[in-house]
Amino acid sequence: MEESVGDRETSSADGVSRETTSTQATRWADDDRRAALVSSLPAVDESTPLAAEIAMDARRRIELRGRRFPRPEKTRIITIANQKGGVGKTTTTVNLAAALAQSGLQVLVLDNDPQGNASTALGIDHRAGTPSIYEVLVDGAPMESVIQRCPDVPNLFCVPATLDLSGAEIELVSMVARESRLRNAVDAYLAGRHARGEEPFDYLLVDCPPSLGLLTVNAFVVAREVLIPIQCEYYALEGLSQLLKNIQLIQAHLNPDLHVSTILLTMFDPRTNLAHQVADEVREHFATQTIRTVVPRSVRVSEAPSYGQTVMTYDPGSSGALAYLEAAREIAERGATPHPIQASDRA
Repeated sequence: MEESVGDRETSSADGVSRETTSTQATRWADDDRRAALVSSLPAVDESTPLAAEIAMDARRRIELRGRRFPRPEKTRIITIANQKGGVGKTTTTVNLAAALAQSGLQVLVLDNDPQGNASTALGIDHRAGTPSIYEVLVDGAPMESVIQRCPDVPNLFCVPATLDLSGAEIELVSMVARESRLRNAVDAYLAGRHARGEEPFDYLLVDCPPSLGLLTVNAFVVAREVLIPIQCEYYALEGLSQLLKNIQLIQAHLNPDLHVSTILLTMFDPRTNLAHQVADEVREHFATQTIRTVVPRSVRVSEAPSYGQTVMTYDPGSSGALAYLEAAREIAERGATPHPIQASDRA
């Protein structure tokens, strides 16, 4: 259900939008209606993977359609990283960004991968010569000069990457504060928005290349949180310990606030024992960080970038889109601004 401007009041102390009691009551009414619809669904035999998937998708469509996600107290800067390629970093970045933006939040994606795949999926121009994150990192250009609006999703913006970024690793080596150039640019941009009275971004999501070079180090230094997508296959677990060691080094020397906040299981195939074994092992070792939602293998998710879209706009009713939408809700609820609830509020 859409909220009107009158449904929000702004705290003059910190500029964070907070829900009024009337909006909370409306949200609770919507939640009760969704719960009633879910409980009215006919019983389905979920003994097969297909039947279980159909039942889960039906529940998600009811629970998530039109839902507004809670806003964080301040901008959450999350780097999506895994040194192994092909585990769904870029796919996760763009689809979580679109899901959060569709649910009423202001989101900025920083495409820090020379391949520029996140820019492609968001429908952002990133041809050679386009002002991009390269100019921010190497030339010191202000970030507001390179930001583009996503054409398909309101509230979603992107700093694109071009092929120029492939040479940035070498150029950054000799620069002063080479590990902190992205953080300095982001801090200056967010401070400028605040000074101009512009609405703050709720989320900054940083897409990384599949390596541990200076571009990835910059992404770790700018962030407060790391989200690690893990493919539900054996090879995906290899190298994870090395990634965690590198994050610990960044914590010790460059960014003490950095921590792994979220692990997302991707490309899950419920028909295979291996997928379940990998998921169980990850949950055993990272019980707190691993969210409940798993992203299934989905042809629609793979097709969407070829149309310059995320799966959230390409096929919003598909299993992959619904999984990413539910994952985005989990992430948003984990970092939501706490709103004390009085017993009388719901009466």
